Parts: sequence; C-alpha cells; structure tokens
Amino acid sequence: MTDIPRWFTDTKDGHSKWYVDRFRTLAAQGADLGGEARLIDAIVPPGSRVLDAGCGPGRLGAVLHERGHTVVGVDADPVLIAAAQDDHPGPRWLVGDLSRLDLDEEPFDVAVVAGNVMVFVAPGTEGLVLQSLRRHVRPGGRVVLGFATDRELSLVDFDSAVADAGLVVEQRFATWDLVPYADDADFAVTFLRVP
Repeated sequence: MTDIPRWFTDTKDGHSKWYVDRFRTLAAQGADLGGEARLIDAIVPPGSRVLDAGCGPGRLGAVLHERGHTVVGVDADPVLIAAAQDDHPGPRWLVGDLSRLDLDEEPFDVAVVAGNVMVFVAPGTEGLVLQSLRRHVRPGGRVVLGFATDRELSLVDFDSAVADAGLVVEQRFATWDLVPYADDADFAVTFLRVP
C-alpha cells in the first residue's frame, strides 16, 4: 500500500493549478457549481456541521457555508487548499490525508465526498478513508460519496470497504440530482449511515 494519492501520481505537473483555474473560469462564466451542495443542504438541518472531504478548491463547501452551515474542508493538495482559502473565506480549509484524518473538531452531521475523491486516494487506502470519515461523523449522521464507476475502484470493492468500516448503505443514485441507479450507470452517489 502506498501513501501517495493517485491525484499526485496520475496527473501531470501543473494539474492542480489548471484545476483551480478551470473552476475559477467556470464560476466567472456563471456555471452551476453547487449541485452537490444543494443536495447536501436538503438532507441536513439548518446550521449543520459539514465535513467537505477532498474539498479541492472549495466550491462545494463555500456554497454550504453561504447557506449557514459550519464547514471544514480537507484536501491532500496544498495548491487546492490555498485556492479555497483565497476564494472562499469563512470555512476552515485544511491540508490533510483523509486516510489519517484526526481533526480536533466536534463530530460532523455529514461528510460529503464529491468530485471523484474516492478514485484519487492512494491505492489500498479506500477502507482507511471510510473508517476515518466514520470516526468524524456523529452516530446517525451520513457520509455521502460520488465517484465514477469506470475507474480503478469498483462498487463491489467499495461496498466491501463500506461494510468493513462499519457503515451502512442507505441509498444509491446515478447522479447528484438523484437519478435512480442502474447497473449500467457510469457514476454512483452513495448515501451511507453511521450506526
């Protein structure tokens, strides 16, 4: 097992800056970048505590913060965290490894893992990431993850890691706007419950 996320090994130099610039351009063009955040906002009470795990440059956490939630965003990439801090003051943005996360925080009501984060973590650490998220979310809270199913992480392996982490699959959809999941879907949004 390696500790280096696929994000750092499977991308070219300058990719992080390109990614930041891409989302800044989309935001300037008025693109809808808050779809995942709207879903999370709909499933938690006002003023909830949200862990934006693999937050990137902060687009999701920023929307949730604007809607009155307390947001902590964590990402392994310091370039992305710096962009989140510059572009979206308000939430707490931290550089960190999701597989070893140890935040000095009250438990969260929900952890959201959008943007294909699970297919970019270090190979073999998916279960550690899920265990870490479970430790940071209160009993009865949720972990909501979305990722492409045509990558190295299969849903069979993911579901096995979910069970090993002591999380419970509640629902699965094919998109963040809740299109029903089918076996031929190339994306999965999974709602997990912390027992």
